[in-house]
Amino acid sequence: MTFAGMFSYLVFFLIFVGIYAIMTLALNIQRGFAGLFNIGIAGFWAVGAYTSAIVTKGASPDHLGGFGLPFILGLLAGGIVASILALLVGIPTIRLREDYLGIATIGIAEIIRLVIKNEAWLTNGVRGVSAIPKPLAGIFGSNYNLFFLLIVAAVIAIFYYLSEKGINSPWGRVLRAIREDEEVVKAAGKNVVRYRMEAFILGAFMMGVGGALYAHFTSFISPEAFRPMQATFLVWIMLIIGGSANNFGSLVGAFLTWGIWTGTEFLTGMLPAAYTTQAAAVRVILIGIFLEVILLSRPQGLFGEKKYSSKKTAADN
Repeated sequence: MTFAGMFSYLVFFLIFVGIYAIMTLALNIQRGFAGLFNIGIAGFWAVGAYTSAIVTKGASPDHLGGFGLPFILGLLAGGIVASILALLVGIPTIRLREDYLGIATIGIAEIIRLVIKNEAWLTNGVRGVSAIPKPLAGIFGSNYNLFFLLIVAAVIAIFYYLSEKGINSPWGRVLRAIREDEEVVKAAGKNVVRYRMEAFILGAFMMGVGGALYAHFTSFISPEAFRPMQATFLVWIMLIIGGSANNFGSLVGAFLTWGIWTGTEFLTGMLPAAYTTQAAAVRVILIGIFLEVILLSRPQGLFGEKKYSSKKTAADN
């Protein structure tokens, strides 16, 4: 492979790492800081992707569309619709215990997948949505992927900065207190349900934006793109490996896990054609082995929980 080919692949690889890093940062807010057990990430990812695709595309006889909005508005629309979905899901479920909340969110994600698959007037069903516009594609030409990587990096930087500021604020300290012992927080007069809902909605917004970026980069989405393995459980593995309640660990976990996932694709691709079916299982097994090694040697993840400021301000009272 030539240097140009290697560089092109590296850029492509980093774009996917970046999209997964956004998802992991979002999950870190929900799980790492607020203690919410969301295993319906695929649903919010899909909603963001389809929303942005529909509102930015021109008219199509195959699905809802024709709005032709700019790319930035598509990102915001993806995040906002995912947030609205989180609000609707959270109203009946946010008070549930961890395991019940997990069951509820994965159920919602499956409902969303079935809606996307069967409501062809809205999403073109199993045939998916194609020709999703790429922002400024005509300007950058062969360097487009590098330009898109800069967009993804900018989104990560914004979300990372806001997450760090938020978690190190009175709001973030209340979230961490709720995660540790919500009864104590209730006794202190805080509205636990409101704080948990805010974390759930904020994380969903970030997942929706990540889904929108995925749609515009690939330029094609279908229900198969949002299967639980790639769109939910891989994100959880990234968070566990990097370290829950650590934003930097979320980024590192996304990089390492996606590196292993794509690396195993190269390895399994060398297997004889007769073993193609088994190759997918081998990839999952290798990821599982890596996760087990991390859990046994570093139960808190590679970085563990970051120690944030505990200084009390008037806003805490």
